[in-house]
Amino acid sequence: MQKLDLKKTLKPYYEAKPAPAFVNVPATNFLMIAGTGNPNTSADYAEVVQTLYSVAYTLKFKIKKEMAIDYPVMALEGLWWADEMHLFSADKKDDWLWTMMISTPDFITPTLVETAKTEAGKKKALPALPRLRFETFTEGYAAQLLHIGSYSAEAPNIQRLHDFIHANGYTFDGKIQKHHEIYLSDPRKTASEKLKTVIRQPVVKN
Repeated sequence: MQKLDLKKTLKPYYEAKPAPAFVNVPATNFLMIAGTGNPNTSADYAEVVQTLYSVAYTLKFKIKKEMAIDYPVMALEGLWWADEMHLFSADKKDDWLWTMMISTPDFITPTLVETAKTEAGKKKALPALPRLRFETFTEGYAAQLLHIGSYSAEAPNIQRLHDFIHANGYTFDGKIQKHHEIYLSDPRKTASEKLKTVIRQPVVKN
Protein backbone atom coordinates (compact mmCIF):
# COMPACT_ATOMS: atom_id res chain seq x y z
CA MET A 1 0.00 0.00 0.00
CA GLN A 2 1.43 3.34 -1.05
CA LYS A 3 0.68 6.15 1.39
CA LEU A 4 0.68 9.77 0.28
CA ASP A 5 1.25 12.33 3.02
CA LEU A 6 -0.48 15.23 1.28
CA LYS A 7 -0.65 17.22 4.50
CA LYS A 8 3.15 17.17 4.58
CA THR A 9 3.85 17.82 0.89
CA LEU A 10 1.25 20.60 0.73
CA LYS A 11 2.11 22.02 4.16
CA PRO A 12 3.08 25.54 2.94
CA TYR A 13 -0.42 26.01 1.56
CA TYR A 14 -2.37 24.53 4.47
CA GLU A 15 -0.37 25.55 7.54
CA ALA A 16 -0.16 29.33 7.70
CA LYS A 17 1.10 31.36 10.65
CA PRO A 18 -0.75 34.13 12.54
CA ALA A 19 1.58 36.70 10.95
CA PRO A 20 0.64 37.60 7.34
CA ALA A 21 2.94 36.22 4.64
CA PHE A 22 3.03 35.71 0.89
CA VAL A 23 2.74 32.29 -0.72
CA ASN A 24 2.78 31.08 -4.33
CA VAL A 25 0.00 28.51 -4.63
CA PRO A 26 0.29 25.94 -7.45
CA ALA A 27 -2.59 24.93 -9.68
CA THR A 28 -4.66 22.35 -7.82
CA ASN A 29 -7.58 20.09 -8.75
CA PHE A 30 -10.73 20.37 -6.66
CA LEU A 31 -14.15 18.88 -6.14
CA MET A 32 -16.30 22.04 -6.21
CA ILE A 33 -19.92 23.07 -5.72
CA ALA A 34 -21.17 26.66 -6.02
CA GLY A 35 -24.07 28.21 -4.17
CA THR A 36 -25.51 31.37 -2.64
CA GLY A 37 -26.79 32.57 0.72
CA ASN A 38 -26.00 32.57 4.40
CA PRO A 39 -23.93 29.48 5.32
CA ASN A 40 -25.25 29.64 8.89
CA THR A 41 -28.89 29.24 7.88
CA SER A 42 -28.88 27.76 4.38
CA ALA A 43 -30.02 24.14 4.04
CA ASP A 44 -28.36 24.12 0.62
CA TYR A 45 -24.98 24.98 2.16
CA ALA A 46 -25.22 22.02 4.54
CA GLU A 47 -26.16 19.72 1.65
CA VAL A 48 -23.24 21.00 -0.42
CA VAL A 49 -20.73 20.26 2.35
CA GLN A 50 -22.23 16.81 2.92
CA THR A 51 -22.04 16.05 -0.81
CA LEU A 52 -18.41 17.14 -1.11
CA TYR A 53 -17.32 14.96 1.78
CA SER A 54 -19.39 12.00 0.56
CA VAL A 55 -17.76 12.08 -2.87
CA ALA A 56 -14.29 12.82 -1.45
CA TYR A 57 -14.39 9.80 0.86
CA THR A 58 -15.94 7.56 -1.79
CA LEU A 59 -13.07 8.55 -4.08
CA LYS A 60 -10.48 7.96 -1.36
CA PHE A 61 -11.70 4.44 -0.55
CA LYS A 62 -12.06 3.60 -4.25
CA ILE A 63 -8.43 4.58 -4.90
CA LYS A 64 -7.28 2.68 -1.82
CA LYS A 65 -9.06 -0.49 -2.93
CA GLU A 66 -8.38 -0.41 -6.67
CA MET A 67 -4.99 1.32 -6.86
CA ALA A 68 -3.52 0.51 -3.42
CA ILE A 69 -2.90 4.20 -2.75
CA ASP A 70 -3.96 5.75 0.54
CA TYR A 71 -4.20 9.49 1.02
CA PRO A 72 -6.02 11.83 3.43
CA VAL A 73 -9.15 13.74 2.50
CA MET A 74 -8.04 17.35 2.65
CA ALA A 75 -9.65 20.27 4.47
CA LEU A 76 -12.84 21.94 3.33
CA GLU A 77 -12.18 25.25 1.58
CA GLY A 78 -14.42 28.11 0.57
CA LEU A 79 -14.28 30.95 -1.93
CA TRP A 80 -16.53 33.83 -0.87
CA TRP A 81 -17.54 36.91 -2.84
CA ALA A 82 -20.33 39.23 -3.96
CA ASP A 83 -21.30 40.54 -7.39
CA GLU A 84 -19.81 43.84 -6.24
CA MET A 85 -16.96 43.11 -3.83
CA HIS A 86 -17.14 46.51 -2.16
CA LEU A 87 -20.58 45.43 -0.93
CA PHE A 88 -19.31 42.13 0.48
CA SER A 89 -20.18 42.36 4.15
CA ALA A 90 -20.79 40.10 7.14
CA ASP A 91 -24.04 42.04 7.60
CA LYS A 92 -25.33 40.82 4.23
CA LYS A 93 -24.67 37.09 4.34
CA ASP A 94 -27.87 36.28 2.46
CA ASP A 95 -26.30 37.94 -0.60
CA TRP A 96 -23.05 36.02 -0.42
CA LEU A 97 -21.87 33.90 -3.36
CA TRP A 98 -19.62 30.96 -2.58
CA THR A 99 -17.90 27.87 -3.89
CA MET A 100 -17.06 25.15 -1.41
CA MET A 101 -14.33 22.73 -2.42
CA ILE A 102 -11.95 19.93 -1.40
CA SER A 103 -8.60 19.42 -3.13
CA THR A 104 -7.61 16.09 -4.64
CA PRO A 105 -4.28 14.43 -5.54
CA ASP A 106 -3.03 15.27 -9.01
CA PHE A 107 -3.55 11.71 -10.32
CA ILE A 108 -7.33 11.91 -9.87
CA THR A 109 -9.11 12.04 -13.25
CA PRO A 110 -12.55 13.29 -14.34
CA THR A 111 -13.55 9.67 -15.01
CA LEU A 112 -12.67 8.63 -11.45
CA VAL A 113 -14.66 11.55 -10.07
CA GLU A 114 -17.74 10.71 -12.16
CA THR A 115 -17.59 7.09 -10.99
CA ALA A 116 -17.28 8.22 -7.36
CA LYS A 117 -20.24 10.56 -7.81
CA THR A 118 -22.37 7.70 -9.11
CA GLU A 119 -21.33 5.41 -6.26
CA ALA A 120 -21.90 8.09 -3.60
CA GLY A 121 -25.34 8.85 -5.03
CA LYS A 122 -26.35 5.20 -4.72
CA LYS A 123 -25.49 5.13 -1.03
CA LYS A 124 -27.34 8.27 0.00
CA ALA A 125 -29.61 10.95 -1.38
CA LEU A 126 -27.40 13.92 -2.19
CA PRO A 127 -29.45 16.79 -3.67
CA ALA A 128 -26.37 18.86 -4.50
CA LEU A 129 -24.63 16.03 -6.36
CA PRO A 130 -25.57 17.14 -9.92
CA ARG A 131 -23.85 20.48 -9.27
CA LEU A 132 -20.52 18.97 -8.26
CA ARG A 133 -17.75 19.72 -10.73
CA PHE A 134 -14.08 18.75 -10.97
CA GLU A 135 -11.86 21.67 -11.92
CA THR A 136 -8.36 23.07 -11.68
CA PHE A 137 -8.09 26.24 -9.61
CA THR A 138 -5.01 28.36 -10.25
CA GLU A 139 -4.60 30.81 -7.41
CA GLY A 140 -0.97 31.84 -7.86
CA TYR A 141 0.61 34.53 -5.70
CA ALA A 142 -1.39 35.30 -2.57
CA ALA A 143 -1.18 36.62 0.96
CA GLN A 144 -2.40 34.52 3.85
CA LEU A 145 -2.50 34.22 7.62
CA LEU A 146 -3.85 31.83 10.26
CA HIS A 147 -6.95 32.95 12.14
CA ILE A 148 -7.55 31.25 15.49
CA GLY A 149 -11.05 31.74 16.85
CA SER A 150 -14.65 31.82 15.74
CA TYR A 151 -15.60 32.55 12.15
CA SER A 152 -17.56 35.59 13.31
CA ALA A 153 -14.35 37.08 14.78
CA GLU A 154 -12.37 37.05 11.52
CA ALA A 155 -12.89 40.70 10.57
CA PRO A 156 -9.82 42.16 12.37
CA ASN A 157 -7.52 39.54 10.85
CA ILE A 158 -9.01 40.05 7.40
CA GLN A 159 -8.26 43.76 7.77
CA ARG A 160 -4.69 42.93 8.94
CA LEU A 161 -4.22 40.84 5.81
CA HIS A 162 -5.55 43.58 3.55
CA ASP A 163 -3.31 46.17 5.23
CA PHE A 164 -0.31 43.86 4.77
CA ILE A 165 -1.11 43.44 1.08
CA HIS A 166 -1.34 47.18 0.42
CA ALA A 167 1.67 48.03 2.59
CA ASN A 168 3.82 45.73 0.45
CA GLY A 169 2.78 47.29 -2.84
CA TYR A 170 0.17 44.73 -3.88
CA THR A 171 -3.53 44.83 -4.56
CA PHE A 172 -6.24 42.19 -5.02
CA ASP A 173 -5.96 40.08 -8.16
CA GLY A 174 -8.73 41.38 -10.43
CA LYS A 175 -9.17 37.94 -11.97
CA ILE A 176 -9.78 36.28 -8.58
CA GLN A 177 -11.74 38.82 -6.55
CA LYS A 178 -12.62 36.18 -3.99
CA HIS A 179 -11.97 35.78 -0.29
CA HIS A 180 -10.50 32.31 0.31
CA GLU A 181 -10.79 30.36 3.55
CA ILE A 182 -9.39 26.92 4.46
CA TYR A 183 -11.01 25.25 7.46
CA LEU A 184 -8.36 23.27 9.35
CA SER A 185 -10.64 22.44 12.29
CA ASP A 186 -13.88 20.46 12.53
CA PRO A 187 -16.43 22.88 14.09
CA ARG A 188 -18.39 19.90 15.41
CA LYS A 189 -15.45 18.82 17.56
CA THR A 190 -13.56 22.05 18.25
CA ALA A 191 -14.45 24.91 20.59
CA SER A 192 -15.13 28.09 18.60
CA GLU A 193 -12.24 29.97 20.24
CA LYS A 194 -9.83 27.25 19.07
CA LEU A 195 -10.94 26.96 15.45
CA LYS A 196 -8.08 27.32 12.96
CA THR A 197 -8.76 28.91 9.57
CA VAL A 198 -6.32 29.94 6.85
CA ILE A 199 -7.45 33.25 5.35
CA ARG A 200 -6.02 33.91 1.90
CA GLN A 201 -6.30 36.61 -0.77
CA PRO A 202 -4.79 36.36 -4.29
CA VAL A 203 -2.74 39.44 -5.16
CA VAL A 204 -0.93 41.22 -7.97
CA LYS A 205 1.75 43.92 -7.88
CA ASN A 206 0.13 47.35 -7.67
